[in-house]
Amino acid sequence: MMRIAILCSGGDAPGMNACLRAVVRTASTMGVEVVGVRHGYQGLLDGDFYESGDGTGVMSARSVSHIIQHGGTILRTGRCDEFRTASGVRKAADTLVANNIDGLVVIGGDGSLRGAIELGKVWSGRIVGCPGTIDNDLAGTDYTIGFLTAVATAVEAIDKLRDTAESHERLFLVEVMGRGSGYLALFTALASGAEFACIPETPTHSAQMVSDISVLKKRGKASIIVVVAEGDDDGGIEVLRGELEAEGCPYPLRSVKLGHVQRGGSPTPADRILASEAGDLAARALIDGKSGVMAGRLAGQMQLTPFAEAIAGTKTVPLEQIQLLKRMSV
Repeated sequence: MMRIAILCSGGDAPGMNACLRAVVRTASTMGVEVVGVRHGYQGLLDGDFYESGDGTGVMSARSVSHIIQHGGTILRTGRCDEFRTASGVRKAADTLVANNIDGLVVIGGDGSLRGAIELGKVWSGRIVGCPGTIDNDLAGTDYTIGFLTAVATAVEAIDKLRDTAESHERLFLVEVMGRGSGYLALFTALASGAEFACIPETPTHSAQMVSDISVLKKRGKASIIVVVAEGDDDGGIEVLRGELEAEGCPYPLRSVKLGHVQRGGSPTPADRILASEAGDLAARALIDGKSGVMAGRLAGQMQLTPFAEAIAGTKTVPLEQIQLLKRMSV
């Protein structure tokens, strides 16, 4: 019988459980065993398998019942410094061989897929990835698993902040995650009715911002929301706040970091469906002999994208949405 392993790696993202569920159930219907690996790549190094009760780590269809609606991951996740070394990768490969694993599904983001590439160089088994990250920075899929839920979480928080901002006639700087990608900040800004989004892909000019903010003040704007990606080129939310104050911002300023709250919570229906489709395709692809590819949905169609293309860094925020935000902020 074919045996495949599955793990979640890197930062958690809402929908990882839904993806895990799909892999296990699709593989089970095709007569393939799925072994759960706990704590990401660290679990491969430690031989830390899912607690199945019989010591095998095998996950049944029933073991993933009623997890589709839960955030986080029942397999746990994490980052592993040892796996970044050649000896660590070799050790992970040895664990897979020792446990008669034929294929591996990796649910994670950019770093997780890079790790999969390195593992594929020393292990003869097949590896397929699923895009689990709230950053939405992987090519080969319109959205990554967890992204839309993270947007919804951030928007809900900003809706509440807007009430306070309006009551006190303030400007709120709201920092969201996204060290190298502005997708989360831009989509959050659009959906929450924010006036500005500061993202890594475009330069942030505080003097021009204050000029634009002053125009909005004269037009009768009672409050301003600025969504800032944590990787914004200007240096972060506190740096930007200081610059805006120095330039004479006409509103009292407050800053809020949403932080890790964006990773948690029940996944939205859209994320549950995407995760289920990606997990299903990943399992079928492995069983069909595919390897070195990521399952994603592009232009409405499920497809497989080579790892190298998925992490190539070619996915850029859409210019038309940047322009849309400008037109809405009047």
